[in-house]
Amino acid sequence: MRIDNSTAQGVDQAMERKLDMDAFGAAALTAFALHLAFNQVVIKVTAGGFSPVFAAGIRSAGAVLVLIVWMYLRGVSWRMPRAALPWAVVSGLLFAFEFMCLYNALDLSTVSRSSVIFYSMPLWLALASIVLLPEERMTRRKALGLALAFSGVVIALAERGGGQVSWAGDLLAVCSAMCWAGIALVVRVTPLADVPPEQQLISQVLVSAPILLLLAPFFGPLLRDIQPIHVAGMAFQIIAVASLGFLAWFWLMKRYPANSVASFSFISPVASVLLGWILLGEQIAASIWVALVLVAAGITLINRKPKRV
Repeated sequence: MRIDNSTAQGVDQAMERKLDMDAFGAAALTAFALHLAFNQVVIKVTAGGFSPVFAAGIRSAGAVLVLIVWMYLRGVSWRMPRAALPWAVVSGLLFAFEFMCLYNALDLSTVSRSSVIFYSMPLWLALASIVLLPEERMTRRKALGLALAFSGVVIALAERGGGQVSWAGDLLAVCSAMCWAGIALVVRVTPLADVPPEQQLISQVLVSAPILLLLAPFFGPLLRDIQPIHVAGMAFQIIAVASLGFLAWFWLMKRYPANSVASFSFISPVASVLLGWILLGEQIAASIWVALVLVAAGITLINRKPKRV
């Protein structure tokens, strides 16, 4: 049964904005961070059946279908303000490049090292915000966080021994993190900020899907040794991550303070490294653990809300 717009708005209004993090929010954000970490493993495994860019394209295309159904049932309008349309395209282009880079990075390198680099996104977002947004001030806490996170990325890049090691994979992970930061900045400072989350997300997957699918043949055979586990992994990415998963994250962002939500982002790289080690048997050098600690500590400091006085 279709839920009309007034009903959906009533439900949203009933879910009041929280001023502080509560137990439900902490549990939900922890679960979502673990969910994203597990997805890194799923992407790596799925690459055994689908070429990376083709897999990213299928994921975006499948997410479009899921979101169409979701928006219909929720009564969410497709109409986007004209001022937001160009930025929706920019967001979609960044989204396409982000996942083209990430999927190739995970194909060329290990989950552990790619995740440490990819989840350094708050570092690049903070640097861009300081340069582009006058209201963003460089504090001692933020400067220390930036230094720690950047040191962690440098250590991860410098580690060349053990497991899958690829300069191309590492640099692709850096590019992916920068694109992610670019999307966050576009959504924050352009008219796209006033667009419902469903419209933001469907514009990203709608723009990225044809681009990725058209580029996929230039990156080798589309299919590899495809098995049921690879199909299951793709379904997981489409339904549980690229559509409903991201919608859950948007909902949490609307319900809880942004700084509180962002502070849980350090969990994902930690969990990704552990899951890569446990589930895939990846060799993890001691320096990668050091890099992980530095990146996680840096992210925490960058996102920590100043104490109230």
